Amino acid sequence: MKRKVLLILTLTFLVLSVFTISAFAQSKAGTAAAPELLIPLGAPQVAMSGAVVSFVSGSSAISWNPAGLDVSDVSASALFSHRSYIGDISINYAAVATKLSSFGSLGLTLRSFNIGQISVTTEAQPDGTGAIINPTFFTLGLTYSKLLTDHVSIGVTANIVNESFANVSASGVAFDAGIQYRNLGGIAGLSLGVCVNNIGTSMQYGGSDLWLPANATDLSRGSTYYKVEAASAQMPSIIQIGFGYEMSLAESTGLKLGIAYENNNYGIDEYRMGAEIGLVKSLFLRGGYIYSTDPTGTKSIFQNYTLGIGVDLKEYVKVPISIDYAYVPVQYFSANNILDININF
Repeated sequence: MKRKVLLILTLTFLVLSVFTISAFAQSKAGTAAAPELLIPLGAPQVAMSGAVVSFVSGSSAISWNPAGLDVSDVSASALFSHRSYIGDISINYAAVATKLSSFGSLGLTLRSFNIGQISVTTEAQPDGTGAIINPTFFTLGLTYSKLLTDHVSIGVTANIVNESFANVSASGVAFDAGIQYRNLGGIAGLSLGVCVNNIGTSMQYGGSDLWLPANATDLSRGSTYYKVEAASAQMPSIIQIGFGYEMSLAESTGLKLGIAYENNNYGIDEYRMGAEIGLVKSLFLRGGYIYSTDPTGTKSIFQNYTLGIGVDLKEYVKVPISIDYAYVPVQYFSANNILDININF
């Protein structure tokens, strides 16, 4: 009876998620704030094309489905990740998490973006003024996760998003909420995951550089200033729904399979599938495929395969460290490379 109640709650969460995310964006066409929130992080998960919403666990789960944070057999963990993105942009990500007995688990994350130097141009000087700006984008998050039963876990993350360059900036708050149901329908290894991401406030730029001088044409009075009112935009809300299956192939070999669907209110929906084979409990080979298109034929630049490999050094040097790598080919740009170092205590 309790399992049926939890399954009903999971399905209710799914339905409410669809209605909630629809209320925060009225059209598939438009500009969303904080697009950096949509950049996938975590080498093992990206290598499986992100089809992990149903079974991802530990500190790696925070950016995919916070419900998986408390599904871990370690008391504390730390994750450090670096991703080379497109156009010479790179992303650094750090997460620390701890399990607090029956209370659940808490996690703290920080992601920062290295966009590089940008030359300042104006209407009068389109080739550049000689000035340089260094944009600063970062996201700070706090996650709480709780394993309700042996099969069901929930989680929520609150993210503070900040973007600034020159003398203008914008900030906002975005929330993620998710649920995972393992051994779905009493089938060992079968899992269901649902996560709603980036539900929050609108973002609007402000600052002194939006005040521009205005001069009277007849020179009858001195200069005055007027404010350029920047447009506001909503967070890039998405909903992820996925199924997973884990099984043992041999004494020291395991297999994970995942499929997921992602609905993006301001972008192209994605269908994902991924697999992981674990060999001798320490070597992991991963692969995945992302399919994304809309009725007009528009496709994502990331519509391609993903590959990855991971090594758990604990089996060799008795150090609780694992290293993971993911390779993501990109159309028109150099491929993305992601490197993770995960420490468990």
